[in-house]
Amino acid sequence: MPEPTTSPAIPTEDEPRAVDGRVPGRRGMATRRRLLECTAAMVRRNAYRDVKVVDIAREAGTSPATFYQYFPDVESAVLALAEDLTEEGKRFAELVTTTTWRGADGFEAANELAGAYLRFWDEHRPVLKVIDLATSEGDARFRDLRTSFLADTAQALRDAISRMQIDGRHPDSMDPAAMSGVLVSMLANVAAHRRGLEEWGVAPSALQDAMARVIFWAVSGQKPRQTA
Repeated sequence: MPEPTTSPAIPTEDEPRAVDGRVPGRRGMATRRRLLECTAAMVRRNAYRDVKVVDIAREAGTSPATFYQYFPDVESAVLALAEDLTEEGKRFAELVTTTTWRGADGFEAANELAGAYLRFWDEHRPVLKVIDLATSEGDARFRDLRTSFLADTAQALRDAISRMQIDGRHPDSMDPAAMSGVLVSMLANVAAHRRGLEEWGVAPSALQDAMARVIFWAVSGQKPRQTA
């Protein structure tokens, strides 16, 4: 007598799919995750353009044919890794929205935001470098992901600056959207070029403090307090 079967769950738009459009089962999802982990490891050790499907498959202990079941090419696998990182933008936004941006608490929030960006870039530098490279080359998929990643933080900063402007902390002529755009660009680009700045002799603690001071002044309209 055949075993009873259950109707498959209706897939959602956000669920990862195989190349043929199917939603992988538990085993398939584990294989897909393993392939992504190995892609990240290969990108970390090698130049992005030098990473081949056969290398990723060998690293994962499987075959190129299995890789192609989930991703049409290396670029698509890296794009999936990049999509996973966009969720981090919400965490950065929470650092902005959970403080009043006044006094010592406000400066501490700015310091935490700067530190979070620096740590995030250090942890995910290989994939983030690919995002920046592909964006500069005009790849709209990576450009849109980069924009999406920064959008949550930018909106949170814009809202915080607008509240301070209403309270008279900023002149009416200042555009909160422009200021928040400058801030997220500063965060992303300083974090991306951290190693170069440190080669110039900038200490990591001094770099984070400088970022925090810019953020605090731009959001609160107050001069940062002296630090020890």
